[in-house]
Amino acid sequence: MSDRRLLGIYAHPDDAISIGATLLAYRDAGVDTGLICATHGEAGEVADPALATPESLAEVREGELRAAAEILGVENLWILPFRDSGMAGTPENQDPRSLIQTDETIVVRDLVAIIQEFRPQVVVTFEPGGAYGHPDHVAISRHTRAAYEAAADPTRFPGLDTAHAVSKLYYSGMPRSLGRALGEAMRERNYQGALRDLDPESLGLPDDQISVRVDAAPWQEAKDRARSMHATQRNSGRFMEEMPEEIRRQWSGQECFQLAASRVGPDVPGENDLFARVTHQRLHRTKRESSRTGGRAVDAPG
Repeated sequence: MSDRRLLGIYAHPDDAISIGATLLAYRDAGVDTGLICATHGEAGEVADPALATPESLAEVREGELRAAAEILGVENLWILPFRDSGMAGTPENQDPRSLIQTDETIVVRDLVAIIQEFRPQVVVTFEPGGAYGHPDHVAISRHTRAAYEAAADPTRFPGLDTAHAVSKLYYSGMPRSLGRALGEAMRERNYQGALRDLDPESLGLPDDQISVRVDAAPWQEAKDRARSMHATQRNSGRFMEEMPEEIRRQWSGQECFQLAASRVGPDVPGENDLFARVTHQRLHRTKRESSRTGGRAVDAPG
């Protein structure tokens, strides 16, 4: 069992593919990895009606997530009970069960409970813009930042585990320079899809603030296999298939991170390590796979 732990916090079952190579790279380096998925992705599209119905999509996507997590070497998995809020402007946004309609205190408490249980030194989540502005991506980024602070405060949520100060919080995303290239390619192709109104200047991470870049090449095959587990969402990749090969290569070829908060000082150029200067801490919990309902950890089925 490792004394280094990395936790990803994302919104939908296929979101963590964006850090798939990072999870594999640190797993191979002896780090225990964990993943929180805030919803079951029940508002997602279904690529093939034979795979799922709207009524069964949540259950099917949970199975896809578990299969992908196994490929990515993630042995610690939590799925929260909040509902997928859907794309901006859709009726799902108004569902009171949705992530964006849930009181922030409830979401942050669930995140804090897991952070205090798993005790990671490093947490990663979406950058504040949520990659392309998806309401759930934006919300989970904001909630994770709040949980980073709250987990270290023993007075914030009495009755949970011992307070835990995460050493470093990172935002993940593509370089903004790639976002600009993507915007230009969309204009040249007169792209009219759902992402046509994105502002390239708001996409991704400012290039000069990226402090860690993970080369995906050594783990690309496994990352692609993990992505293929999300069969119901196969159509979601069509957008990138329409883009130039150079943009697709850059998009998939590296995973980038910006230091959002740190208790061990700023990242130093040349370190290129999420765990740089992190002091290892003894793990007081056994690894397990769990779901979380009503703020209480319960063993997950299957």
